[in-house]
Amino acid sequence: MHTALAAYFYDITDINEETLASLTPYFREKTIRKNEVLLREGEVCQSNYFVISGCIRLYSVNQEGLENTRYIAFERKFATSFTSLITGQPSIEYIQSLEKSTVLAISKEDFFYLVEHEPAVNKVYRNILESAYITTQKRIYDLQGTDSLNRLKLLLAQQPQVFKRLSNKVIASYLGITPYTLSRLKSSL
Repeated sequence: MHTALAAYFYDITDINEETLASLTPYFREKTIRKNEVLLREGEVCQSNYFVISGCIRLYSVNQEGLENTRYIAFERKFATSFTSLITGQPSIEYIQSLEKSTVLAISKEDFFYLVEHEPAVNKVYRNILESAYITTQKRIYDLQGTDSLNRLKLLLAQQPQVFKRLSNKVIASYLGITPYTLSRLKSSL
C-alpha cells in the first residue's frame, strides 16, 4: 500500500500490517492531468479518491455559469461526491484536478464492501463523514456570519497553501466572492 495511505490508516485506526496489506488490491493508483474532470454534473459517482499528490476540488456551476467550489482536497485527504456515491443518484457537482495529481481510487462497490467488513475502513469512513460534517458546518457559519475579509483570513490561517497553489478564480469561488474582490482584499492584508 502507498505509504501516504498507510500513514493515514495508522493515524486514524489501530490497523495491523497484515490487514493493511489485504486492502492494497482495492486501491488503484491513477495519475490525473491538471484540470482533468473526474466526475461531471449529472453522472453517478463511482469512486472515492485519496490524494497522494496534487489537489482536486468539488464544485458546482449555477445557472449563470458561476462556479462554487465546495471542497478542496490536498495531499492525504479523501474526496468524492458523497451524496451521489451513497445514493446512486446523479451528482450535482464536478470533481476536477487543479494540479497534476496522483490519487488512489477505490470503487464504490469495494469501498462500501470494506466499510461493512473491515473495522478499520469503517472507522476511516466515519472519520471522513465526521470531518465533512464539521467542515460543512464551519463553512456555513463562516459564510453567513463573517465578512469577506475575515473569510479570507480564516482560509489563510487554515490552509495557507491554497494561495501558493491555486488560482484567484478558484479561491474566490470557494470564498463566495468575485476574483476582483479577492484581489482587493489580498492587497489590504
